[in-house]
Amino acid sequence: MIRHTVDLSPAARDGFDAIIDVRSPTEYALDHIPGALNLPVLDDAQRAAVGTEYVQGSKFLARRTGAAMVARNIASHLEGALADRGGGFKPLVHCWRGGQRSGAMVTVMDQIGWPVTVLDGGYQTWRRQVNAALYDAPLPHRLTLLDGPTGSGKTALLNALAARGVQTLDLEALAAHRGSLFGAMPGGQPSQKAFESRLHDVLSRLDPARPVVVEAESSRIGARVVPPSLWSVMAAAPVIEIAAPVEARVAHTVATYADIAADPGALDKALSRMPRHHSRATTAEWRAMAARGDIADLARQLIEAHYDPAYLRTGADRARPVLDRLLLADLSPASIAAAADGLAARLDPA
Repeated sequence: MIRHTVDLSPAARDGFDAIIDVRSPTEYALDHIPGALNLPVLDDAQRAAVGTEYVQGSKFLARRTGAAMVARNIASHLEGALADRGGGFKPLVHCWRGGQRSGAMVTVMDQIGWPVTVLDGGYQTWRRQVNAALYDAPLPHRLTLLDGPTGSGKTALLNALAARGVQTLDLEALAAHRGSLFGAMPGGQPSQKAFESRLHDVLSRLDPARPVVVEAESSRIGARVVPPSLWSVMAAAPVIEIAAPVEARVAHTVATYADIAADPGALDKALSRMPRHHSRATTAEWRAMAARGDIADLARQLIEAHYDPAYLRTGADRARPVLDRLLLADLSPASIAAAADGLAARLDPA
């Protein structure tokens, strides 16, 4: 018997052996339920061909051709990605609206004997839940921000807190961007919808009764925008300010951005996008330093002439309560660990 659900809570999703998204690869790449496996019943070219025939030619031929393609694709998945699944395999299947594509897959799975469930409303059910959580309703979470100038070890401290069982939200990891001109990561950023799906998934798994630590960010991380429900909570959240000596920050920045420093073309492209309030001569000198490989001196100048002034300017506009101020003598793993131990005990003593 084919089961039906609209429950996409973390507990419900985790109760399935797999979430199978039968939409086309392009639809899946734009956004999908985190953890879903893409087993398309029609690939992009097939979907376009069937759609064209349906609109411009014969609806009967379109349905017959599409059915043959769907049958072959489902057979390929059964002999490939699903070949090792036993009789108790319990999947949740969906397409765009919970219509013909998912219907074809679940019909075959039901005949096999698998206890299959179809997501009523398909991907659109998921998207409505994401929108409701991130755009329509206030978040129930209690956030604490880690704030501090560039290179002060905020991300390292956030990761150390997570390792100690403190609830954290790593927006830069979810957005696949470190939040600056030099913050691009290999593979590029997810779409805005995919970023929001990742974000909703993580938030839905956090306990609102316990504090959540998140790095202070602007409302835009690379090209991705922090949704309003989260941003409104971040804008009012108390902060823990972190500071460290400039030399320690320079060394930490060079290590953190080693990937872009190793790519002269990407580094020069980023430097060419510096704000216009820096003179052409200054920007030209920074690009020359990058070309010479003077990465540490470049990092120091960028910190002192670009990032620190910007941090001070934006700080003047913030009116968040300060919970603590941490001055780290250095940003070694031992110092980060010691700071995380102290913060974990104060933030989340349970």
